[in-house]
Amino acid sequence: MSGARLDEIDRKILAELQADGRMTNVELARRVGISAPPCLRRVRALEEMGYIRGYHADIDARELGFEVQVFAMVRLVSQSERDLSAFEALAREWPLVRECHMLNGEIDFILKCVAPDLPSFQRFLTESLTAAPNVASVKTSLVIRCAKDEPGVPFDVVERRAAAVG
Repeated sequence: MSGARLDEIDRKILAELQADGRMTNVELARRVGISAPPCLRRVRALEEMGYIRGYHADIDARELGFEVQVFAMVRLVSQSERDLSAFEALAREWPLVRECHMLNGEIDFILKCVAPDLPSFQRFLTESLTAAPNVASVKTSLVIRCAKDEPGVPFDVVERRAAAVG
């Protein structure tokens, strides 16, 4: 979907909800400068059009005992659409895999994984990931620290693009 179909109010609603998805509709309406009923209608329309996919809490994995975060770069033997889809289906089934992205280039997929400890990740790596059908190789990088973790999109860029078009 193209952001060009959104007006300034819709973009403000999205930016506000991205920053704080728990605010009330009344507060959201106040922040974007419209009354509550049309604000709610716009939010519902944005949900129906697929701009808003859901509302989530930002959970601190370490507080729940997930001390290890690893990026795994996976190369497959075959890159046929059937084999790519089969690997994606497997990745969706692995609880330790939190994100799975298909890439172009030497690496076919990058997985963002979390685990309580290194032995747990090592078991997943040896018993599940490297043992999976069609996996040619896996290279892993352990996260030392996260310098930036900013979900969503940069709305200042969205606004600059909208201004250039309009």
